[in-house]
Amino acid sequence: MSGAMGSHQSAAMKSDVWLTPPHIIDALGPFDLDPCSPIGRPWDTAAKHYTAEDDGLSFEWEGRVWMNPPYGAQAATWLERLAKHGDGIALVFARTETRMFFDWVWPHAAALLFIEGRLHFHHPDGTRAKANSGAPSVLIAYGEQAARKLLGSSIAGARVRLGGNA
Repeated sequence: MSGAMGSHQSAAMKSDVWLTPPHIIDALGPFDLDPCSPIGRPWDTAAKHYTAEDDGLSFEWEGRVWMNPPYGAQAATWLERLAKHGDGIALVFARTETRMFFDWVWPHAAALLFIEGRLHFHHPDGTRAKANSGAPSVLIAYGEQAARKLLGSSIAGARVRLGGNA
């Protein structure tokens, strides 16, 4: 399935499922829910997980959400849902000029962390990908508690405080 939960697409790779590096989760957690978790993950990202088999968009979301959404056109739908939920952190490519950013990040996010360098995602078996993600990444916080956690984290990068959902 192209655009699988927690996936990132790369023409050079054989899989489109790319897991969040565990140090990101460790620095920002704990989380109550990951609504777009990969199937068969080697580590937990939250206390509760929905996978592509569950369709996390069809459930109510509670608590602090971690989200590494499917990239591509679907990402905007997931960010819209997180913006409306108002409590959580998402990881996406830093494509700040896109419609998705203008609709669901700039007016709604409380804080951003533009990650220094390029992330190395992990394969479904947990091994670190040899190649980096190929694009810069940003962490997006919705809600004041998530913004404080993001801005105070040990993750290297440029931090930006915004006015949305704070």
